[in-house]
Amino acid sequence: MERNTQLIGISVDSNSSHLAWVYDIYLKTGIHIPFPIVSDKMGKIVNMYGMIAPNISTDTTVRNVFIIDPNGIIRAILIYPLSNGRHIPEIIRLLTAMQLSYREGVATPANWCPGDPVVVPSPKTYDELLERVSSSEYDCVSWYLCYKDIY
Repeated sequence: MERNTQLIGISVDSNSSHLAWVYDIYLKTGIHIPFPIVSDKMGKIVNMYGMIAPNISTDTTVRNVFIIDPNGIIRAILIYPLSNGRHIPEIIRLLTAMQLSYREGVATPANWCPGDPVVVPSPKTYDELLERVSSSEYDCVSWYLCYKDIY
């Protein structure tokens, strides 16, 4: 809950299968899975969200990550192949970037990591343009592309 976020797992496996899986993880690692896991045995939810890749499997979900905002709008989808696990640091980086963008009204450039400068929106008027390029608050590459430190 550090990021005001709720993690939920979902698969087409049965509830009994989930219980066995969670318990096995605990027995082998000592880790308690701290989030709910939804059993969608009939595939209603996973099909609605396109989590079955018919060209790969008709009964196994691909490794999807959905970031859904508080209004229920999907803001990002990451899809990993069945053969590869998710990259948790990237998921956290993306969530952090999205929350920062929403909170501060800024954008994050490619390869952005927490603590890096962010991109501020382009000016809407000529007066804003002049204010921006003469301000020491921004590091401007050009009048329309300026960075600033948030932290």
